[in-house]
Amino acid sequence: MKTLRLLLCTFLILPGLLLPCRAFALEPLWDGEIGIAAPSAILMEKVTGQVLYEKNADERLLPASVTKVMTLLLILEDIEAGKLALDDIVTASARAASFGGSCVYLEEGEQMSVHEMLKCITVASANDCAVAMAEHRGTEALFVERMNARAEALGLENTHFTNCTGLFEDAEHYSSARDIALMSRELLSHPLIKDYSTIWMDSIRDGSFGLTNTNKLVYWYEGCTGLKTGFTSGAMYCLSATAERDGTEYIAVIMHAESSDSRNADATALLNYGFSRYALCPLLPDSPLPDLPVELGTAGSVPLTVSGERAVLLPRGSAAPDYRLTLPERVTAPVAEGDALGTLTVSLGGETLAELPVLAAADVPKLGIAPLFLRLLGSLAGL
Repeated sequence: MKTLRLLLCTFLILPGLLLPCRAFALEPLWDGEIGIAAPSAILMEKVTGQVLYEKNADERLLPASVTKVMTLLLILEDIEAGKLALDDIVTASARAASFGGSCVYLEEGEQMSVHEMLKCITVASANDCAVAMAEHRGTEALFVERMNARAEALGLENTHFTNCTGLFEDAEHYSSARDIALMSRELLSHPLIKDYSTIWMDSIRDGSFGLTNTNKLVYWYEGCTGLKTGFTSGAMYCLSATAERDGTEYIAVIMHAESSDSRNADATALLNYGFSRYALCPLLPDSPLPDLPVELGTAGSVPLTVSGERAVLLPRGSAAPDYRLTLPERVTAPVAEGDALGTLTVSLGGETLAELPVLAAADVPKLGIAPLFLRLLGSLAGL
């Protein structure tokens, strides 16, 4: 008992190591407090999904090539599912080779690896490569059906696709700043994308064709991790810009900006605001939770774990949160992995940030009659 109490006390005084999964009560800012010129924008923290700024974030607008965030998401999901490999060879059709706008001038029958296609789509926003990849997975029409199904699965209420490039200004092809931030967040959950989205300059065709990232923030904004630009005369200048510093990553989406300079200035203002005002704090401690004693089990104790998210966004300079670990003195076997055994309550300034379930991290079966009898005999012999 004394040992358990000592472990609990040690855990409770860990300074600043735990934070809750639910975001702190941060009110989204509106235009005027930052001064975003674009008619639609949003700033979102990646891990928690906390929105720090929004302006007409649910307005349906033409997304231009930011459409390719969803195109890239499906490709990466197929790679992770084993349906595609980076060294698979993709052959360009006559239709893919016919696409203009941002492109790498594929020729009909030209072959590139999935790796090269990904590089061209992400770095150079290559429409021809996007179509070639969509056709490699079946047809573009079927691929677009998958894009819309994935948008629905992500809960994107103001998004609908009619093509995989965003090149065409179709009234039925639209998205919103919030939805683009959400799909960008999902794309960032696949670390492979940063192998491409952080490239500033590269080449294909054995070095004979150069690529330069359409996202200039990759070159000059500290910590920029991507992600995708877009432009058509109807959509104007669009951008999903992502950047990470000290473990905190933000997504700034700008829609319908007047120029590329204005687009980049707005994204920079939002990212700077996030980095200067807030910080992502981890939930899990450096030290593990104490084991909880178990009676009549095959083991004398059960290890514990905390369920839920792993971080919270807090204003910079916030005081260290308070923690209260509520556990019984002991439990009786059987204990199944995942059983809720207690609660970790995290609070800041008297406000509860989260109440996180503390779960059993392993099974502890109940002792059988024979082992229980032998243990009883041993206990009596010890008397």
